[in-house]
Amino acid sequence: MGLSSSTLTTDLLQLPLPGDNAVIALGVLAIVVLIGLSAFFSSSEIAMFSLPQHRVDSLVDEGVSGAETIRDMKENPHRLLVTILVGNNIVNVAMTSIATALFGFFLSSGQSVLATTFGITTLVLIFGESAPKSYAVENTESWALRIARPLKLSEYALYPLVVLFDYIVKGVNKVIGGSAAIESTYVTRDEIQDIIETGEREGVIEEEEREMLDRIFRFNNTIAKEVMTPRLDVTAVAKDSSVEEAIETCIQADHERVPVYEGNLDNIIGVVTVRDLVRELRYSEGEPSLERVVKPTLHVPESKNADELLAEMQDNRLQMVTVIDEFGTTEGIITLEDMVEEIVGEILEGDEEAPVEFLEDNVAIVQGEVNIDEVNEMLGIDLPEGEEFETLAGFVFNRAGRLVEEGEEIEFDEIQIRIERVDNTRIMSARVTVLDGAEADGAVAEGDAFESGGEPEATPNDAE
Repeated sequence: MGLSSSTLTTDLLQLPLPGDNAVIALGVLAIVVLIGLSAFFSSSEIAMFSLPQHRVDSLVDEGVSGAETIRDMKENPHRLLVTILVGNNIVNVAMTSIATALFGFFLSSGQSVLATTFGITTLVLIFGESAPKSYAVENTESWALRIARPLKLSEYALYPLVVLFDYIVKGVNKVIGGSAAIESTYVTRDEIQDIIETGEREGVIEEEEREMLDRIFRFNNTIAKEVMTPRLDVTAVAKDSSVEEAIETCIQADHERVPVYEGNLDNIIGVVTVRDLVRELRYSEGEPSLERVVKPTLHVPESKNADELLAEMQDNRLQMVTVIDEFGTTEGIITLEDMVEEIVGEILEGDEEAPVEFLEDNVAIVQGEVNIDEVNEMLGIDLPEGEEFETLAGFVFNRAGRLVEEGEEIEFDEIQIRIERVDNTRIMSARVTVLDGAEADGAVAEGDAFESGGEPEATPNDAE
């Protein structure tokens, strides 16, 4: 069987002529260049939009080459995105057209379209999208700095099309209810906290460092009432006390400074330090006087933010302030040490008890004055916080609805609280046990969940 003359003629016409070889070579070269440009635009999109704005600003401050160009382009993110997309689409369309023409030298028109569709799509997917974007993800900063100026030149070269499509895109966004502005790429507070937790898991940040950073973030939302030493624990001296009596009070309480009141604690007039008292006692001319060494203090509402208070104490060089409620009644005092402990953790002195002492992984002795949020963080639990209470003791009283005695217990969800020590009416410490799910089933969270062998009918007189 032989080939018909018409079939042979068709096959010969599809073969490239000797003069077409140069055209084919140029076409192949053009496709290679266009794939490179496609990779350039694709990787640019990832690098430019993945680089955080705060890092860009830092690079500009350091004077790194290309950083200024990145910042200029990121100031108009809409136009930057349009530049990349317009450039990439022009490149891909040109690549498809050239490939179709090249395949036309060897295949029929239908076969050329099919070969172009699968061939160019595969090339673009691998070399124009996946590989360059993967590289940009792994080398975001360095790649963004390298492509910044070429990308800016592309914006100039495509300026008419970029401006046209930029306005069209913004118009479409408005029609469909979108915002013309792109959200800031600066990291949020929550993102920073997530980064810190990830850093601890990866071993980049130590547990102690993570805890301190967490306390710094909480400090912004902390109020004076949560930091203060409560009124019941405040040691103070009366204005009419002698210098010797004031020194003795400081020594007995093991305090470097104490507040001074006139009449009662609701009228604190200032603060005295042991150093000033001793100097007054030993070196004063005439009779030593307590009033001469009293330094003014600051009265702040219990709702004042801790970070604002710390700044105010620094500005006024104050070591101690008085916390008052809405009626002007003294609620407690705050020292500079109290503020520092909110950030670095508890600084224990002498025989001072730790606020939370672990007996086992799931059992801890917790002081009654410890804030609920600190208990939750230390034990990994979720006791509720209420407007009526802020401490573990307040939580227990809120659930009980009455005074409690040593040995009483309550179960809340998967948490068992046993009262360890009571001083008059105050809960000084409690044993908190985190139960497993099986033990906690059926636990209740009401005040009548207290147990102590026989339910006591506690009254103020009984507790005393």
